[in-house]
Amino acid sequence: MTQTIKDSIKAFIIENFLFGDTSYDLQDDASLIENEVIDSTGVLELVAFIEDQFGFVMADADIVPANLDSVARITAFVAKHAEAPALNKMSA
Repeated sequence: MTQTIKDSIKAFIIENFLFGDTSYDLQDDASLIENEVIDSTGVLELVAFIEDQFGFVMADADIVPANLDSVARITAFVAKHAEAPALNKMSA
């Protein structure tokens, strides 16, 4: 599931922020902000994509570089939250 999440996130970033430029070397742990791939408006677009694509609402406190500044961080954050409802159902 994590690979599917990562592939979806990478595809979104390439299409929306790199304008389809697949020649850009988008490393999983490279900073999207420091490498000027996304800016503050881009972060909002990314949040909207995550909420729509993965079906959960991000709290304001979650919209920080620790969760959103690289493909690897975004993938880990989404994977953790995408699994949470399933875990809650199992414990109920």
